[in-house]
Amino acid sequence: MRVLHSHLRVALFVAVCLSVLAIPAPAVAVPALPAPAGWPLRGTPVVQRGFAPPTLAWASGHRGVDLVARPGEAILAAASGTVAFAGSIAGKPVVSIDHGSVRTTYEPVISTLSVGDRVGFGQVIGVLGSGGHCRGCLHWGLREGRSYLDPLMLLGTRGGQLRLVAESRREVVQREAQARARAAASAAQSNAIIMTPAGRSGSHGFLHPIAGAVTSAFGMRLHPVLKIWKLHDGTDFAAACGTAIRAPYAGVVTRAGFNPAYGNRLFLSHGSVDGVQVKTAFNHAARYLVRPGQRVSRGQVIGEVGSTGLSTGCHLHLMVWLNGRLSNPMSWL
Repeated sequence: MRVLHSHLRVALFVAVCLSVLAIPAPAVAVPALPAPAGWPLRGTPVVQRGFAPPTLAWASGHRGVDLVARPGEAILAAASGTVAFAGSIAGKPVVSIDHGSVRTTYEPVISTLSVGDRVGFGQVIGVLGSGGHCRGCLHWGLREGRSYLDPLMLLGTRGGQLRLVAESRREVVQREAQARARAAASAAQSNAIIMTPAGRSGSHGFLHPIAGAVTSAFGMRLHPVLKIWKLHDGTDFAAACGTAIRAPYAGVVTRAGFNPAYGNRLFLSHGSVDGVQVKTAFNHAARYLVRPGQRVSRGQVIGEVGSTGLSTGCHLHLMVWLNGRLSNPMSWL
């Protein structure tokens, strides 16, 4: 009888345990993810190490994904948002972007952005630095409050499916995707090529800073590096690296420096011309031969064509502001 009672107690205990295990876990709400969203690197990056959240909040784990990247490579905002943090944490340069219900993090990333700056999807937010937990990689994270999420979830918001590719075919698939992107960029620019004669000036007396073809006009286009539709905020003149860049009009150098997207850039203030305040900027140069505060004359050589920053080849990207408003350079030259 005692044996029977013992078996009954064991059976009852097992039944209770099974009934508890059978209770469905409460549903976890899926956070509202930003859209559109995508990779923080151009092309299709290789995932060096995937998301492996810790079982306990304080335990070890991998709270994001590591993407293969080169030092100095441009880092893109995975979605539109507001910069929540841009600085150093434990000696590592970190950028965090608030997208509303979630935040993305990028490290180690050197950036000139400030807290509160608005960034758009695909906008360059900085360049890959050093000091991260892995060499030659970007650590990309996603958080909802204090909870860590897999950032690859963001790729599902682009209207397509995330395709898993065998390791043996990864490089082939990457090359095919990059070739398609280059072809699309080439097609978008093919209708914008215009030949400009050397030294031609318009009614305002402004010279063309270099002679050559206008390979990309002012206006919306598919960015050849970022692979997104955005405003092309100037005019691109094709020229060999080292070609002299000339001041289109007399003016004063207001500033010069390096920008991750525009490369080596220089600004000239031309003052009032025909009743309009005019400012020009020259981008992607190999170097400049003048410095801030220096006065330059019309036609003076101020620098040399290069391919710095986000550039696919040697060219000059010219920008013009009229009364403080960014304008089509060809409407003034």
